[in-house]
Amino acid sequence: MGKFMGRIVDVDLSNGALQASPFPEYAYRNFLGGRGFNVWYLNQLIHPGINPLGPENILTLSCGLLTGTAAPVSSRLHINALSPLTGILGSSNVGGGFASKLRSCDIQSLIFRGLAPTPVYLWIDRDMVETRDAQSLWGLDTWETDRRLKEELGDEDLKILAIGPGGENGCRFACIISDLDHAAGRTGMGAVMGSKNLKAIVVRGRRRPNNKTSSNQRQAIRNYVQQMRNSPQFETVSTYGGAGYVKWADDMGILATRNYRQNRFEAIDSLDGKQLRKYVTRSRGCNKCPIQCKAELQFGDEGAKALRPEFEPMISLGSKCGLSDLEAVVRLDNLCSRVGIDNMSAGSTIAFAMDLYERGILTPELTGGLDLSWGNAEAMETLIRQIVDSKGLGSILARGVREAAAVIGRGAERFAPHVKGLELSGYHPCHIMGTALGYAVSSRGADFNDVFSTLEYGWSPDRAAQEFGTTEAVNLKSIHGKAHLVRRSMIVNLVLDCLGLCKVPALSLIRAFDLEYEAELTTAMNGKTVDAKMLFAVGERLANLERLFNVRHGVSSAEDCLPEMFFDKEYNSNDEPSKPIAWMEPMKQEFYKVMGWDQSGKPSREKLEELDLS
Repeated sequence: MGKFMGRIVDVDLSNGALQASPFPEYAYRNFLGGRGFNVWYLNQLIHPGINPLGPENILTLSCGLLTGTAAPVSSRLHINALSPLTGILGSSNVGGGFASKLRSCDIQSLIFRGLAPTPVYLWIDRDMVETRDAQSLWGLDTWETDRRLKEELGDEDLKILAIGPGGENGCRFACIISDLDHAAGRTGMGAVMGSKNLKAIVVRGRRRPNNKTSSNQRQAIRNYVQQMRNSPQFETVSTYGGAGYVKWADDMGILATRNYRQNRFEAIDSLDGKQLRKYVTRSRGCNKCPIQCKAELQFGDEGAKALRPEFEPMISLGSKCGLSDLEAVVRLDNLCSRVGIDNMSAGSTIAFAMDLYERGILTPELTGGLDLSWGNAEAMETLIRQIVDSKGLGSILARGVREAAAVIGRGAERFAPHVKGLELSGYHPCHIMGTALGYAVSSRGADFNDVFSTLEYGWSPDRAAQEFGTTEAVNLKSIHGKAHLVRRSMIVNLVLDCLGLCKVPALSLIRAFDLEYEAELTTAMNGKTVDAKMLFAVGERLANLERLFNVRHGVSSAEDCLPEMFFDKEYNSNDEPSKPIAWMEPMKQEFYKVMGWDQSGKPSREKLEELDLS
């Protein structure tokens, strides 16, 4: 391994002490980098009962194994801690240019512990690392923080991770922002930063003295890029980004609408993200990525400049809330980025509040006079600002829908869309069974991106039969074959987070789910032979380690299920009422079985021994 892996820099914010150490050989062999290292490390140190917003929580940020190399789409950084939103494993991933800059400084991982007495930021200037005073930055939004630091440090090429007022004020779903709209969005990692008085991490990188690539590396790079470009979806993703798939989800009958009461949106033509194409002034994206799926927008010659939202916030702030005004959705998405809160959880909590308002559970007195009728963009903006400032109804919603429902009472729990405390993603789970199972068993809670089972609508029936023994695996409404499908998706997803590769090219475009091209890239860049079987072993080992972490922090089989609302006729598109035992429970038990877990969802001793985790 040697020179291939960077250093670990451990920062004790309580006293400013820093310690650098080599990346451990054991972690590299068994968990690679990125998410794998973080989870291995936290399993040893995060014990049940600690306060996620207390100084005893540990925040880990790790580059993937391939991050900073010449590998394409290798820009990812993974962030973990105990989540203040869910109380279990917090996990988030961010692209942009930060991670590559960090690796250019020979740093693989950053570890933050303790609590700074006053606000600070971490300054990394090539070989020099130090904490600096950030009191003048406290209270600024993420965009202002980015601008101020670049001005004060005199370098527009700096790469910055920053929190906004959402993280400073302890919003449980606060996020971390880089390059204005690259977000480590889910599970409240921004709140953990804020609880430690850590405002930002700033990196001035350097060019590597030897950035030449060998013929083997160039061939592996060409192969991977060619697979991306051969995808029939390449041009769509490159042109429209994730926003271009909102109408597709509606056509498929899986679009979350009005807090999941519906699976289609009657105003979908107005919300169609492809319409944003005419406002694009410049396309951009992550380092070493041929897709460039992000875009800058301007509405009219004198209109406001903005950044294009991705697929999930288009739904969370759009159809989930009954909002069809595209410009308003963009404005609200950009506001979430600026104040530093997860746009998915923000939209979901607002949709939940609107649902309660229509039912009379939230009255005008309880909302402070806010009219929370579906599609009221002005009220949505007010709620976002209240959430960030912890005022009014926003102070309750800032806890996430699980805790907000418990505080509101009056039956509100029945309408709170979450699993393990994390708000659901944009697909309606009653109409896409693989995703429903993925929501239930994902290690961070209800989230599509943590399992990313695009193969359930991207593979042919013949391929499904060959790999999983049944064509029903790609029948969206069938429960058969979904356990094997979700297991495959979960393991591949985990490996990509360990390697630092973006999931959009691998799982939305290439859709091979066999890790062959990833193994080729890793071998070429690392100089050591790695095959797909070895990568699958790492992914399975990590899936079990994450499960062990969550079981230790209170997760049981009862939490591996969708909320009761999805077994009600009203939230099942008026299909006949169903019960978990009819479809969710069989899928879940089969998933446990193919994972080698017992009926309560705990990894068996035999499985742990097989994976060298005993």
